[in-house]
Amino acid sequence: MAAEGSSAQQTALAADREKRLVALSSVLAAVLLTSLKIVVGVTTGSLGILSEAAHSGLDLVAAVVTLWAVRVAGQPADREHTYGHGKYENLSALFETLLLLATCVWIFYEVVQRLFFSQVHVDASPWAFAIMAVSIVVDWSRSRALARVAKKYQSQALEADALHFSTDVWSSAVVIAGLGAVFLSERLGLPWLAKADAVAAAAVAGIVVWVSVRLGKKTIEDLLDAVPSDLPERVAAAARVLGVIDVRKVRLRRSGPEVFADVTLTVGRDTPFEKAHDIASEAEAAIRACVPGADVVVHTEPASSGQEGQLTAIRLLASRHGLGAHAIRLYQNGKRLSVELHLEVDERLMLGEAHDKVTAFERALHEELAGLDRVVSHIEPTGDVSAVRHPAPEDELPVRRALEHLCSESGLSFDPHEVKVQRVAGELAVSFHCAMDAQTSIAAAHQLTELMEKGLRERVPNLGRVTIHVEPPEDRLES
Repeated sequence: MAAEGSSAQQTALAADREKRLVALSSVLAAVLLTSLKIVVGVTTGSLGILSEAAHSGLDLVAAVVTLWAVRVAGQPADREHTYGHGKYENLSALFETLLLLATCVWIFYEVVQRLFFSQVHVDASPWAFAIMAVSIVVDWSRSRALARVAKKYQSQALEADALHFSTDVWSSAVVIAGLGAVFLSERLGLPWLAKADAVAAAAVAGIVVWVSVRLGKKTIEDLLDAVPSDLPERVAAAARVLGVIDVRKVRLRRSGPEVFADVTLTVGRDTPFEKAHDIASEAEAAIRACVPGADVVVHTEPASSGQEGQLTAIRLLASRHGLGAHAIRLYQNGKRLSVELHLEVDERLMLGEAHDKVTAFERALHEELAGLDRVVSHIEPTGDVSAVRHPAPEDELPVRRALEHLCSESGLSFDPHEVKVQRVAGELAVSFHCAMDAQTSIAAAHQLTELMEKGLRERVPNLGRVTIHVEPPEDRLES
């Protein structure tokens, strides 16, 4: 387990390092492009290039915010942030969206001014074309690198950065088209083509608005813990491993790149604790296979499987009432069912208290078993007090003689051995082993032990608890 934890920690550190490096490279690329676009835009007077410079400037701010968000989101969970710091990536993406929309407002304002109210000379120089070509190459390489790491680690902050750089590629192409139209207007004497630069800027802003709205919608959904509509069904289907009766609840949330799943399963109420734990572990593994890397918590609840027998139902109900049940007998008379059983209660209870507990159990049993007509309970004490036993070797001789007489008088050959006699709370407690043919049915073996117990009680006064262990003759020889 320690090795697995160390490996997971090393993987997390490597992922954090890779995310930081790609975010830092985006900051450097944004610095380069913003500087070049500002210089060329001011020199040429191109609103398209200046809008691109503003876009790249905000990309720089966004890249810095992304780098900060990636660093913070990589911190482990603490007492104040029990689900980790992944939401910082979502906040970073939302901040970038708002910056982009603010930029679009300014660009649209300038477009309206240049198209209808003012004349600005645009110099479609080779430098303008060169800087936009360089911008396309850098933006394309950065968008690919960011998208690759974002997909690898499910990072929304890096995904937002990748979208920014990819839109820069298309917007830069639109600006080049606008500059080309200005160049043609000068060569062909078509003044109206000079307006193409402003139109190109409007197209850039339109692209940015479209991407920003899409990114903003996804970011807000993640902040509100929205998940794909089919994911809960897929997780529930994965959790239905062998032993699961039903999947009662599935809750999912995303925090940055991490997905958290809280799932409640029902298992048979007669399922042993360790088996229920194994079922939960298997369900967790299946969910992680469905949602790789998910942090999964599975809670199991007991439920009737519909396949448990009446004896199991009685024992489970008794256990829920703090009672031990044994020697259960069911009698069916037509459609009417009756039950006789022994119930173990804490011996420190008074009779009235014990009877109240047993009565509550009997009422619940009538509700549990359809058609139950009658319940007869024999109350037995159990606990630490009666477990304090005082050996009395002088009491062993009458018991051994009674067993010998029982063998000779009944004609039974059960070979009593390992006889133990102790005095418990004023009564004799007897236990012994007896050998029987291995092919004897368990019902026949039980009848024989009842005959032995009855014979002992007739011959030994003040006899209390009798425990008889039956075994095949070969086990007798081995012991």
